This record gives sequence, C-alpha cells and structure tokens, in this order.
Amino acid sequence: LNWWQADRYCEQHFAQLLFEPQDTEQGSFSKLLQSHHIRGSVWLKERDSVLHKTKRRRGHTVPVLVFRDKTDTKYVKVLSDFPALPAVTACAHLQWDTRTQDIATVFSYAVPAFINEFQLRGFVDEEGFVRFALIVHGHHSPYLPVFRADGQWHHFCVTWQQENGTWAIYADGKRRASASGLCSVGTSAPQAIYGQGTFIIGQDQDSLGGTFRAKESFSGNITDLHIWQKVLSTEQIEKVRSCWVVQQDLVFGWSSNALEVESTVQAVTTQLLCPGPVEECRVLEVGSSGFSYESCLQSLPFICLYSKDAYWQLQRAQLESSHSLASLVNTLAVRTVIPDSVFTSDVQDMNLSMALDALDILATVLRGGEVPVLEPSDLLAVLQLLKQVSDMEIQEGDELKMLEQLGQYYMEVTELILEEQNSGTWSSISQVIRGPMAVVELCDRMVSLLVPLLTPERTKIMIQHGNIGLQRVTVKNMWFGYGSLQRCLSGSGTSAVSQDMAASDGGQKVPSGWAGRDSGAVISSTLLSDFQEISTSVRYRLQHRVQVPPRGCNFCVSSLFLLHVSPDAGGMWSTAGCSVVMSLPDSTSCFCNHTTNFAILLQVYEMQRTAKEEFTLQTLTFIGCGVSFCALIATFILLLVVRVPKSERTTVHKNLIFALAAGEALLMFSELAKTNQVLCFMVTAFLHLFFMAAFSWMLVEGLLLWSKVVAVNMSEDRRMKFYYVTGWGLPVLIVGVTLATSFNKYVAANHCWLNVQTNVIWAFVGPVLFILAVNTLVLLRVVTVTVASARRRLKMLTPNSSLENQIGTQIWATAKPVLVLLPVLGLTWLCGVLVHLSIVWAYVFIVLNSLQGLYIFLVYAIYNSEVRNAIQRMKDKKKA
Repeated sequence: LNWWQADRYCEQHFAQLLFEPQDTEQGSFSKLLQSHHIRGSVWLKERDSVLHKTKRRRGHTVPVLVFRDKTDTKYVKVLSDFPALPAVTACAHLQWDTRTQDIATVFSYAVPAFINEFQLRGFVDEEGFVRFALIVHGHHSPYLPVFRADGQWHHFCVTWQQENGTWAIYADGKRRASASGLCSVGTSAPQAIYGQGTFIIGQDQDSLGGTFRAKESFSGNITDLHIWQKVLSTEQIEKVRSCWVVQQDLVFGWSSNALEVESTVQAVTTQLLCPGPVEECRVLEVGSSGFSYESCLQSLPFICLYSKDAYWQLQRAQLESSHSLASLVNTLAVRTVIPDSVFTSDVQDMNLSMALDALDILATVLRGGEVPVLEPSDLLAVLQLLKQVSDMEIQEGDELKMLEQLGQYYMEVTELILEEQNSGTWSSISQVIRGPMAVVELCDRMVSLLVPLLTPERTKIMIQHGNIGLQRVTVKNMWFGYGSLQRCLSGSGTSAVSQDMAASDGGQKVPSGWAGRDSGAVISSTLLSDFQEISTSVRYRLQHRVQVPPRGCNFCVSSLFLLHVSPDAGGMWSTAGCSVVMSLPDSTSCFCNHTTNFAILLQVYEMQRTAKEEFTLQTLTFIGCGVSFCALIATFILLLVVRVPKSERTTVHKNLIFALAAGEALLMFSELAKTNQVLCFMVTAFLHLFFMAAFSWMLVEGLLLWSKVVAVNMSEDRRMKFYYVTGWGLPVLIVGVTLATSFNKYVAANHCWLNVQTNVIWAFVGPVLFILAVNTLVLLRVVTVTVASARRRLKMLTPNSSLENQIGTQIWATAKPVLVLLPVLGLTWLCGVLVHLSIVWAYVFIVLNSLQGLYIFLVYAIYNSEVRNAIQRMKDKKKA
C-alpha cells in the first residue's frame, strides 16, 4: 500500500505504523524482518514529525488567459509543432464561467485530414457540476461530472492512448472518469493522433484554424496548460497538480511566448495556490539497516505495531466474543459488514452508498436492543466501521441527501455505543482505545465529509440524535452532550452551553467546533476552508455551565467521565495561541489566532510556524518595537528641543523618524484590532502608509547623500519640494491605488496586514525592494568616494605610514559610512527577503529592524556632533 493507506490500515486495526527504530535496535530489527522473508523497503512513521494528507500549498505565479464572454472571435493559438501522438496527456488549471450552461470548448486540435482530431468540451449541468467529454478522431466520450461549478480554480488532466483507445479524466488530483474504446473501429488498427495540426484554446474549429461559433466557445480563465506525448501516471499527475512540470516527453509547456493571443483575449498574471511538492516518507532498507525516503504514493510493504497490553486485550476480546452483533448485522445486510475479527479485516474503500447502508443496518440493530450490552469485540468492530466511514472520500457526483442521512446515522450510532450500560465495556478495552474521546475524534473527522452540505442558500445545518449532534452555520459548529460522556452529572444541569464564533475575515472561513447543548460541553474546534484545515484567528464566546451534582451521587463518576477529563484518555483543550478577552459571571470570551510580527511585513506567501515560534517572534517584535519607538520619540523630541541648525538633512531625518515611529507603534498594537474587521482594515491601511512613507524617506536619505557625492544642479527649495513629494506623496499614491483596485482583498485573513494570497503584498514589497536596490547603489558609491578620499588624505598627511596603518585606515573608511548609513538607508531590511528560508532569518530580521530606532537614536542623537554642539550651546547659555 502507499504510505497513507498503510497508516490508515494500521489505525483501523487499532495499531500504529511502525516507528523508526532507535540506533541500537536497527541491526537486530533488520535481522528479525529478514527472518520473516521481508526484503527491500518498508514504510516507517517518523517519531518527531507529522505528515498531513492535505499537502502544503505554495504560490505559483503564472500568466492567465481571460475569456470574458462567449464570442466567435476570442481564441489563443499554440505556436508549437505537434508530432504524431500515439499517447497524450493534457493538463491545465481552469476557472469555469458558471453564468451559462451552453457547451464550451476548452481546446481543439485539428489536422487537415480530421477537424475533430483531439478536443475537450464541457458544460454545467442542472445539479451544478461541470461535465467533460473527450473527442478523439471524431469519436465522442460521454459527458461525465468532473468538478463542481463553484467559480474556483480547478486542475484537470485528460489522457488517451492508441492501444484500445483507453482514456481518463482527472480533476483536482482524482480520476473522475475512464474507459476504453475511444478510437477507430473496424478492420484497421487504432490510429495515433496525427501530427502537424493546429491547437486552439477556447474555440471549436469547424475548419482548420478557424470558423468559430460563439455558442461553442469557452468562457472563463485558463492557465498552466501542458501537453505530453505519453500517458502520465497518477503520481506524475499529482506532481503536475502541485505546479511541478514533468519534463520527460513534454510537447508543449505553458509560456506566453509560445502563444498567439487574439487581441480581445486578456492576458493577466496571477498567483495560484498549489498543493506542495509530492511528499516523501521515511522507509527502512531491510538488509542494509539504513534509512531513506520514497514518494508517499508508492506501494511498499509495511508493519503495524501494537503495544503488548493492547495486543493481548484485543486477542482476549476476540477469543471471548460470541459475535452476536456481527451475526445480526451481517445477516440483515446479507453481506459482511462487521468481520469476525478486527485483525483480519481489510481496508475498505467505501463509497457513500455502502457506508449509508452499513450504518443504517448497524443503527437498526443497536436501536432494537437485541444486544443490550455490547461485548468488547462488538464495540471494537463498531469503532472500526466508524473509522472506515470517516476515512471515506466524498465524490463530486454524490447525492447531498444521502450525505446528510449518513451524518444522521453516524450521530445515532455514536450515541448508542456511548449508552451508560456500555461503560464497563469501554473500561475493558482501555489499552486499545483511550476512552470515549476516541469517538469525539472520529466525529471531528467525519464532519469534514459534510462540507458539501453548506451552500450560500443553506447556511445552517443541524444533525442531532439524543445528546450528540452537530450544528454548522457559515461557521460550522459541532456539539457533544455531557449526557453521553458524563452520565452522573447530567441529571440536574439545566443551563445550556452555547458557543458564538467569529472568523477574522468576516465568516468566509468555516470554523468547526464541538459544543454542548442540553447539559453539554465544548469538546473541540477546527477551522476549515475549501475542505481543508486552515489557520486563522477566531473569537469564541462560551457560556458557563453551572454544575451541581445530584444528591446521593457523591461524585460517583463513571469510568467514562474519568477518561474524558484525563489527557491520557485521548483529548483535552489546547490553549496554544489562545487568550481570554473577557470573563463574565455567565460567559468567557477567548481569542485564538496567529500573531502579527515584524517578519510578516516582507513575507510574500504564508508560512506555517509552531505556536512557540509565533510567540517568540511576537515577543521579540513587541520588545524591539517598544525600545525602538521610545528611542525614535526621544530622537525626534531632541532634534526639536535642542534647536539643531535647520538643514535638509535634519528635516529628512525628522520625517523618517516620524513615519517609522508611527508604523512601529501601530504594529505593536495591531493585535488588538484583529477582533474588529473595520478597525483591522484601517490599521492595515495606516501600517501600509507609514511603513511605505518610512521607506520613501529612506529613499530620500539616499538621494540626499547622492546629491552630496555627485553634483546635482537643483536649488535647495526645489530639492525639498521634490523630497516631500517623494516622501509623502508617493506612499499616499501607492496606498490609494492599491485600495482602489483591491479593496475587497486588501487585508490578510489571519492578521492585520496585506493579503499575500491575492498578491496585494507586492504593493509594499515591490517598492521596498526597488528602494533597497537604489540605496545599496548609493551606499556603494559613498563607500567608494570615502575610501578614495581617505587614501588621498593618508598620502598627504603621512606619506611614509606603514602598510598595517594604511590597511586599518581604509577598513575604517569603509566601515564607518556603512555603520552610519545602514539605519537611515534601511538596508538591514534586506534580511526580510530571507525569512522564507528559515525561522532563524526571521529572528535576525526582527532583531535588526525592530531596533532600527535605537540605532538611529545612538548615531543621530547621542553621537551626532550637531546635536552635542547644540546641547553644549544650551548649557553655555544657561550658565551665562
């Protein structure tokens, strides 16, 4: 099996995939495997890392073709010579225009002998799915659903090969349709796709390279089209979906230079969010006792690991079982739903119909009371089935009514196995299952399957059975009754527990939390978007539950409750990244978020960091910015109070200090604005303005230095007007244009700063990189002039000085302007470009730049001769 399937197999059998053996165990372990005739590579689970089935996402900037409406004029021609193709794969990213249900031609390839030689067509059906059909040699496949018509980016691949006319259509990494027979029939052998044809994107060719019809044209956006003269494997298609190009047998690679774009087709650049590279998983090389990595999608042998206590408890449960539940369920289903042994059952790739049927029959048997108390083997079998259902993948064409019914059966079965009479059974398998919190974890996984139920028209869903249920409202909530886990304390509790949730981006994301009603309790919370877990800030308001134990109970809490409250029992609340906003007698408000720090200012894509790293970055930012802000204010006041002689340089310093101090003050307290969408937007805009102004004045500092080094023919008054326009006018213009063009996608989802997902961040990073490049050139020029001047002065004053003295003088002549000019030219910000490489660079960047104000205070206030002379004059005047 591949790594994911192997890991799932072990988990469904109440074991774990084999962990990496310790150094001292490798030799003996390898010999043990060889004695059982196991050779080659074996999957391992690394002890200190977690692999997530959902791949990491990364930014991929590409040119996009925009076909705004269906017309008979818009087209794009591929400028490439196509060879004969006995096999072909074509892949692209696509956004489908959902405004029309007419057939649209994604691409068409025509040759003189056959106009419909190779073509992909599609349309939106009445159920809201895009259906694709492939045409080869004029033979037409059926239209089959491939992805939902939701206006989002989707990745597709189509494959065909000459042998038997085998074809397949993939969407978002999954094969949606496949068959054979898409080829010529009769006595002649199947033909390859002819070469030297014309490939058109967006139109159906009724003649070679022309005669387009608006009704069959494509409307939407397309990018990243690649064509190969072979059938790509599933692993290679996953790699292409991750925006990594397979170079072998590539016929056409996506490039603006290889396209003839009709004038009305708009070509823009955008950033796709692609899954990360195909992940590699750890393997043990049996025989060599060494370790290596293989693609997680490869099929390799694996070993499931049990603890001794868990294994013997499982064995005892199987030996002592009467198999009454399995017999009843399997008889009613007329097939094997529950196997006789949890050891021998295979991993089932369930579909929705199979899962619905299995849970319906199981719920019927449990509800009927024919098995009043579950045996340990029965409970394990039910949990195994629940694991298999929660691991199921929902297909695009699955009916939503069936999916909702599945959720109802799942909640009912969960409630029935947590009945009070089964408490002894739970205790008897405590070494295998860490208490009923395992059920909570299963339901938490199950809820991600129900995401398709939420639509713009249906924003609220509630599924409940007894004390267990889930509720999902734009934000998705699930709740789990105390009555299921804590029977003894549920009798007198009458106050409800409620949970209000608000996402930082106004509810575009879908938080998922377990909360209780009718004597319930908050159990867990997850945040989902586009079927995947994401990280953003959420605010919770939790209503208190007054717990008054019933008389005579004497806290005779069952083993279920003890398992529930113990971390070792499989679950507890995590406080990482969360803080109490407000605590009242009846409720508590908490805020859980990713923090804002200096390192995010030049981040051009999202970085995943641990809670400890986020806390360290925020702490360094707050301390550094606090010290820097105080130093900047002290410098600004000092320059005003001591009456330093007015000059261009002093005026520029004051403006730079003001802009930098304002930006750092806002950054320090931007955390407080996260809970208010309007306030967060305003803070982001002012942060953008003031940091852009700070860099603009750093540019002015560079221009001022240049004017001192290189003669500039401009009066001082005209120069100052130019400096003010550059220092304040340019930032206002940049921020104004950015707000006008990207108002609805300006702010990031998880902090008060520019959005990296929509490229708005480049409205800051782009100008910053330009300014830093200019100031670097200025610094190099200043250093060159300073060193040359020092060399001339040394020759004039001490012509016979030693070589060591000359070297020392030149080193100081080089170091002095660098040390003095670094803070005002902002060149320490160049470290910000490296924050994506390592967390260490993020720490370095924060330390250097959050202390920029302190540096300015030391260089331009404490050790500034003009300031010191002005202070001395004030002292002398006071004495006089």
